[in-house]
Amino acid sequence: MRISQLDGKRVALWGWGREGRAAYRAVRARLPSLALTLFCSVDEAADARGLHDPWLTIETQASAERLGGFDWIVKSPGISPYRAEAVAAAEQGARFIGGTALWFGEHAAARDGGRTLCVTGTKGKSTTTSLLAHLLRAGGHRTALAGNIGLPLLEALDPPQPPEFWAIELSSYQTGDVALGGARPDVAVALNLYPEHLDWHGSQARYVEDKLRLLTDARPRIAVLNAADPVLSALSLPDSEIRWFGDATGWHLRGDALWCGEREVMDTASLPLPGRHNRGNLCAVLTAIEALGLDAEALAPAAASFKPLPNRLQPIGERDGIGYVNDSISTTPHATLAALDCYAGKRIALLVGGHDRGIDWHGFAQAMRTRAPLAIVTMGENGPRIHALLAAVAGEGGFALSAARDLAEAMAQARTALGAQGGVVLLSPGAPSFGPYRDYVARGRHFAELAGFDPDAISAIAGIGIA
Repeated sequence: MRISQLDGKRVALWGWGREGRAAYRAVRARLPSLALTLFCSVDEAADARGLHDPWLTIETQASAERLGGFDWIVKSPGISPYRAEAVAAAEQGARFIGGTALWFGEHAAARDGGRTLCVTGTKGKSTTTSLLAHLLRAGGHRTALAGNIGLPLLEALDPPQPPEFWAIELSSYQTGDVALGGARPDVAVALNLYPEHLDWHGSQARYVEDKLRLLTDARPRIAVLNAADPVLSALSLPDSEIRWFGDATGWHLRGDALWCGEREVMDTASLPLPGRHNRGNLCAVLTAIEALGLDAEALAPAAASFKPLPNRLQPIGERDGIGYVNDSISTTPHATLAALDCYAGKRIALLVGGHDRGIDWHGFAQAMRTRAPLAIVTMGENGPRIHALLAAVAGEGGFALSAARDLAEAMAQARTALGAQGGVVLLSPGAPSFGPYRDYVARGRHFAELAGFDPDAISAIAGIGIA
């Protein structure tokens, strides 16, 4: 699907966040006089009116009746196609597409577009995509880092100097868009699958199905899959060559040692990759690099100069004997368990809870019988539900348990729990930030501010763009 194919059609934009604005600019650059209708919030409408675009109509109510009157609706990723009004509009003939699909449509037609490497997974995809770009650049390859990591693909639609490689992070909201664009990725990396985004997808089964569309529908030339993930390891992809990581025949870890088959390559203990799971994702990166025909073993040592991403097990400093670790990106209980494993044996006060989208915390609570930190403070919309589960195992787990109304109160309770002996306050909430915060970045910034540190110093993600 190319942007030019929207010409002469009834076209709407739905959403006016960064992705929505990028879609508007891309469509307008190709089709300057195409009539567009924008559906957005009341607050966003004022910003859109400032464009003074005579061909743009702005509406603040996206009803099924209005949406159903369009041929194509360019939808922002955060808007679920399973919403009632979207489903009803589709039944009336409206077709939905995202910025990712439009970019892939344009990319398929580009003469020197560069080779595409797409990365998805419930946990670790941002770090993995960034590390992939970092190693490729270390090898002298001009590489774009874009997608869900913070730079919408449509903002990099027409680079003056096309990169050799595109390292693209894709969320489950975007994976289905790749096939719509009509370009097969050269390499698609799938890291893992855990319950996530159930409010958007509607069910765990649909989440898995949507996530796997990067592999099943987009038919990458080479699929790089985690041999240790039960869903991924059972996949059959007749249109793709599969290369495994985490398997003894390929790139894998033995303890902290990185191995390629039966050859030990390097020690990973000192790498700036927080958590064993991220060092394991180095195996995914090296497998993807090999899939490109490059010397992965020669590039592996460059991981030592990687700059960890903010809000991902990010130490932000120490005050009065208490260290603060910002893992605001943690939006599943599985991510929180991985964070705790990184700090096993230390005095930890863990902050959990946030927006409730129905994810099951029973497994986390059972793990706290034997893997609990010193203290756990629950907070947020799903805090009471998590608290009730943890209360049933607190005696056996031997951890202090308390409940807070918000992040500020949770941090105060965590400091009290650590006491004069000090330790680490770990924000790894296992839940989204929606409600009190716009996103996990805002939550991480507030955490740093409450800890007494400059939030601007912890927020920037290095490497986004083309270099």
